[in-house]
Amino acid sequence: MRGPHNIWRLVRTGATLERTGAMPVVLEAFSAPPSVRLAARILGWPFKWLGYKGDPNQPPATRALTALGPAYIKFGQVLSTRPDVVGDELAAQLRVLQDKLPPFPRAQARDMIERELEIELDTVFSHFSEPVAAASIAQVHRATLRESGKDVAVKVLRPRIERDFRKDVDAFYLAARCVDLLAPGARRLKPMDVIEHFDGVVRGELDLRMESSAAAEFKANTESDDGFRVPSVEWFASSRRVMTLGWAEGIPANDIAAIEAAGHDRHALGERVLQLFLKHALRDGFFHADMHQGNLKIAANGDIIALDFGIMGRLDEYTRRVYAEILFGFIRKDYRRVAEVHFEAGYVPPDRDVDEFARALRSVGEPIFGMDASRISMGRLLSYLFEVTERFGMETRTELILLQRTMVVVEGVSRSLNPQINIWEVARPIVEDYIRDNIGPKALLRDLTRTAIVLSRFGPKLPAMAEAALIAQSVPAKDPVPSRWPWVLGGMGAGAVLMALGVLLAETL
Repeated sequence: MRGPHNIWRLVRTGATLERTGAMPVVLEAFSAPPSVRLAARILGWPFKWLGYKGDPNQPPATRALTALGPAYIKFGQVLSTRPDVVGDELAAQLRVLQDKLPPFPRAQARDMIERELEIELDTVFSHFSEPVAAASIAQVHRATLRESGKDVAVKVLRPRIERDFRKDVDAFYLAARCVDLLAPGARRLKPMDVIEHFDGVVRGELDLRMESSAAAEFKANTESDDGFRVPSVEWFASSRRVMTLGWAEGIPANDIAAIEAAGHDRHALGERVLQLFLKHALRDGFFHADMHQGNLKIAANGDIIALDFGIMGRLDEYTRRVYAEILFGFIRKDYRRVAEVHFEAGYVPPDRDVDEFARALRSVGEPIFGMDASRISMGRLLSYLFEVTERFGMETRTELILLQRTMVVVEGVSRSLNPQINIWEVARPIVEDYIRDNIGPKALLRDLTRTAIVLSRFGPKLPAMAEAALIAQSVPAKDPVPSRWPWVLGGMGAGAVLMALGVLLAETL
């Protein structure tokens, strides 16, 4: 679908931004360079009359994105979590996009559920409500299972959402190419990579089977976490376009007045939100990557209930260790160690100077640690850190960008509950526990044990590998050998088997 017809979609986008008054707001929020501002005016102002009118009662940016369609709305949701990028004012305007959009009719939802599940809706649910929440991709209904009487939340994709989303994202790709051409200085932001990542994330959200799977995995990981709950998946009533979870009764995390009226300890809740996120990221390597207030509820007993598992982050074990060491180094103000970790992980090219890099890291950490508790920000630290590492040649790593974005969101939730929270003091015990358990003698012993277990699996293959070594040694091959094992064994002499095991280990881990 990518092609010249997308130029018309960009023109319509610019025209809508102009007509709704959102153009100057968006350009200012992104500190757009003159060339981009000029191109935006050319695309927007002469064709202003072609733009969608939108709802005049909404703020300009929200009005424009809502009128433009689902992919624009989703993009706005992502931006609403980044006040550090778009500013507090625009982020606040976009926050309404999280779960307060116009719903589609209940009858359409019923028809889609019956088609997807191949059932009569009334045979499964004794009650099926009007929409209780509506977002860019799906809406939620409250229902009661006929057999058990259990209250559930039924999430249903919007009609034709896949087709509408595809058309919008195709225009995004063209816009990213235009930014590449018109604003060379913005290429470091890798606009094409950003759109590709956004495209992949939302494609995942358009298959609710994947979200159901993520919810089930997240629940299994966090079952023993005190003060935290994840609703159970009702698999028999879930499919690609329908997901059914246990109903979560509680106060929305953004309703501070109701939380106080219910007698909950806001300070403790703010600390728990942050610690839970770090625990999930470091301990499990699988974290909720969209933890804004709209996706969190406070239960009557004070438990934090997580919702909406369409965007989840995953970190491999090595990345978790690197991330923990970086955070721990900053907590201790050991900038030399933080620099060494970056070099050891290969994040910074080895031809750069480690002492110079450590000096640059000090320029990141010291100003932040000089702030009062209410202004200390781990998200801001990671943002500055990426700026410095970019100057030293570090390539963009998507998993770390997602982690940093989520950290900013979680900090925002924590500070809304506890404005005086000291992020570093709250994070310290979680990071220290992880360091103690995963870096040091205890972790080394565990890693060696796991290595021995992996090597033992290849025991039956050793005779064949030794025989292959002898053959390769006595009959040199004229052509390149497809398998690496005969070459490795044949060229190592008496240490062939041990070296082969080492290569096997490298391949396996």
